[in-house]
Amino acid sequence: MKNNFATYKSFKTILLAVLFVIPIITVSAQNPAKKLAAIFNKGNKEILVAAHRGDWRNAPENSLKALLNCIEKGFDIMELDVKMTKDSQMVVMHDNTIDRTTNAKGKVSDYTLEEIRKFRLKNGLGRVTPHPIPTMNEMMLAAKGKIIINVDKGNDHLPEVFKVLKETETVDQAIVNVGDNIDYVALSSKEKIPAEAYLMVVVNAKRNDFAEIIKSYKANNKSIIQPIFDTDTLENLKRIPEIANNQIIWLNSLWPSLNGGHDDDRAVEQGETDESWGWLINKKPGILQTDRPTDLLNYLKKRNLHN
Repeated sequence: MKNNFATYKSFKTILLAVLFVIPIITVSAQNPAKKLAAIFNKGNKEILVAAHRGDWRNAPENSLKALLNCIEKGFDIMELDVKMTKDSQMVVMHDNTIDRTTNAKGKVSDYTLEEIRKFRLKNGLGRVTPHPIPTMNEMMLAAKGKIIINVDKGNDHLPEVFKVLKETETVDQAIVNVGDNIDYVALSSKEKIPAEAYLMVVVNAKRNDFAEIIKSYKANNKSIIQPIFDTDTLENLKRIPEIANNQIIWLNSLWPSLNGGHDDDRAVEQGETDESWGWLINKKPGILQTDRPTDLLNYLKKRNLHN
């Protein structure tokens, strides 16, 4: 009996050890700061999946629930948008107004944080939900240690964006959009960019200075380039795979005007995954932003392009 009891105690000890060790290993493997840093390593083959405005098909866009769903479903990145309230607080909202996504109307900048917190977000069907408009601070704290965040639409308030990231200690797991078609010299002359911050610039592939703008970001070794294009016949698109050898490329599979028709709906609704996502993958992106994150994640895994 004593031997059986000793064996039971030994088994219980081992089981408890396993239960405690496994979560630590899992969290370490999914550490967002390490995952973000890894795409800058030479020889990296993994393509990260960014969920546009979060899991908006199952929760209000840009909501805390949309973020929590992204974490639960194993997406690498959530893209969110920020705006500033009347009393200079950063909240998560895509539009300048709250008309489309809430049960109220008006500009975000017309309301104080206390006022705007009284409104409720709508879901994708336009129905009012119990979910409030979250602050950027709340979202970053919820994401801390769990998922990379892409902060979009905050380029008019970069000091405030970086302030929130520093206060929440999430600078190392965030990608901050700094604007469209602005070269790095112009950016750094007007904005104080933290040395540890990851930046992203959007560059229209139709521009004659497309390559020059991209090249300017070599001065910052934590920069990500997001080319956009409404047609796939542009000469500049031929340069993207070569650029990807030295800089990180972020491509969008959202609507056709951002990818020349190689979009999510073509992949999912028409079943042309290779003609849409496959075509984008051939441009060697480190990150793909999508409105179909579950489907894209499965596609990448089948192609051994995601762990």
